[in-house]
Amino acid sequence: MGRAVVTVHPVEPGLHAQFIELWITHRIEGGTTPEAARRLALDGTLRTALQRNDIAAFIAFMDQRPVGYIVIADSTRSLLVVSPCVSVDMLYVVADVRRHGVGRALLAAAARYAERRGAEHIASTVPAQDREANRFFARIGFAAETVRRVTPVAALKRRLGGECPSQRRNLEALLQRRRDVRAAPSRLTRAEPPQIAG
Repeated sequence: MGRAVVTVHPVEPGLHAQFIELWITHRIEGGTTPEAARRLALDGTLRTALQRNDIAAFIAFMDQRPVGYIVIADSTRSLLVVSPCVSVDMLYVVADVRRHGVGRALLAAAARYAERRGAEHIASTVPAQDREANRFFARIGFAAETVRRVTPVAALKRRLGGECPSQRRNLEALLQRRRDVRAAPSRLTRAEPPQIAG
């Protein structure tokens, strides 16, 4: 028996519900609770995003069953060098049909979209810890260009010493008190034992 045929269609209003169900499944696989995923999906943000001119989404079907999607956005490779690029924001394939050509079919749709937009490159941000996704993209010709790192603003400010002086003094005083408390028992054990006259 041959491989099932994969068809890919743009996510137009008639396919929004099927796309959203796949998106919910994707979020749940990523660790979001089903309730939170449904709440996020149904607040209208996804439908609004799908209507933007700089975003395109495609959904894949196998035997009339929705089995994956890709979301791509128009961008540039760099903020300083204007070179049209299409960026893969999300690529998802249902677990039981992976390695059946669904991801390739979705990326082929992205390549056709990029050509129509005059983009010379397609980029994808892949989580560093997702080895399977990294191997997939490497196999089909995506080369590592950068490592994107993310931090909360508050954490960065702390690391750079951006707190106000009073906050820093309070933190240093707290840390010194903790060091003093930890050191106190060891000072007692190192003290000379009392001398007994006799």
